[in-house]
Amino acid sequence: MKTNKNVFASKVGAILAAAGSAVGLGNVWRFPTETGTNGGAAFILIYVLFMLLLGVPIMVTEFAIGRHGGEDVTHAFEKMSGGQRGWRWMGLIPLVSGFLVLSYYAVVAGWTLYYAYEALIGGFSGKSPEDFTNDFVAFSSDSLQPVFWMMIIIILTCGIVALGVQKGIERGARIMMPLLFVFILVLVGCSLALPNASKGLTFLFQPDFSKVNSSVILSAMGQAFFSLSVGLGCLCTYACYFRKDIDLMKDGLSVASIDTLVALLSGLIIFPAVYSIQGLQPDAGPSLVFITLPNVFQQVFGNISWLAYLFSLIFYLLLVMAALTSSISMLEMSAAYFHKNLHLSRPLAAVIVSVVCMLLGTFCSWSFGDWKDVTLFGMGFFDLFDYIVAKLIMPIGGMLMCIFLGWVVDEKVLCAEMTNNGTIKSPLYSTYRFIIRYFAPLCIFLIFANELGLFGFLK
Repeated sequence: MKTNKNVFASKVGAILAAAGSAVGLGNVWRFPTETGTNGGAAFILIYVLFMLLLGVPIMVTEFAIGRHGGEDVTHAFEKMSGGQRGWRWMGLIPLVSGFLVLSYYAVVAGWTLYYAYEALIGGFSGKSPEDFTNDFVAFSSDSLQPVFWMMIIIILTCGIVALGVQKGIERGARIMMPLLFVFILVLVGCSLALPNASKGLTFLFQPDFSKVNSSVILSAMGQAFFSLSVGLGCLCTYACYFRKDIDLMKDGLSVASIDTLVALLSGLIIFPAVYSIQGLQPDAGPSLVFITLPNVFQQVFGNISWLAYLFSLIFYLLLVMAALTSSISMLEMSAAYFHKNLHLSRPLAAVIVSVVCMLLGTFCSWSFGDWKDVTLFGMGFFDLFDYIVAKLIMPIGGMLMCIFLGWVVDEKVLCAEMTNNGTIKSPLYSTYRFIIRYFAPLCIFLIFANELGLFGFLK
């Protein structure tokens, strides 16, 4: 019996691919940054709560729309609405998102690949804190080096996507996600053996609710939303390749659990490491990864050079794995459009998207150097693309998906999708429908307003 090569071959493959899309660089630096800025353990508890009440329902919403579309996310909204053409334009969100997000994400992913190379050749040895700062500034503002590494990331991503759903995306997830966890567990073990690691554990797991205020709650809500990459159409695109026997709610919880576990384990790597050196704080964003941590690795393991080398190498290989699992879904969003609607071969569609993203990615990279004074709407290309994606497309897209499934789609259609046409029980269906109709749109509006700075007075 022949199997459809345009669907994931197994439930495990589908879960790992979706988890790979959600797990990315943000789990390694945005989560520790947000946790460090917002008081530690209390923030984490609120984040987990919103992951269950907000992140999972929105992710399941994308799953339901995508699977109902059946291999073509472009027409999924029109099909699920019963032929209402006014919703067809929503199918363009993955197309636009794919180009924009991969263009600037690949720049940062290229940085991780370069640092993995530096770790491999022992480039961190003997450097001072000032050296790490100066090196990062010099590298990120260079005209050629970041562009080269960005292109390598896109080429690797293109190769995987071009191989297809089963041989490329699913097989890549089956290899890279377990490898990512192996890297994480090795690093956690090393980090917990560091002096003063207990301080990092206390900060991570001992809640201080006196630090909780409206700003912390908004930040936790935002982290739960952004961590899963919902609203872009990544998960909606992947869900087009889901088999009809997949339990959307159950597997959505599995994906969210994997994403949250990676974030928490990243905290177990970073907080003990940073707290092992007096005076450092884990709230520095990208500089935490490219300036603070290389310095930490050298200072902590300075007397055991091979351990510093191994720790640094594994850490940046971990970042490369996390970057690739996400970049695959980003490229697939746009490539799927050309493949399905323009009837291009999958390899050609992947190459076209890759070439365009390389060009846009070059502009984004140059915005840190030669083009730092070239702006649109007062922002360089990197910041502009990030603004459009994170502050506009994700919250607006997420809200519209909830409104669409909660208010536009016939409830019988939604119920059939959630229960696999009545073949499985969905005890949380009523709660889920209430959330996407009322609670999720309200939360996303608050996230949207907060990202635009309208609640700045709360900080």
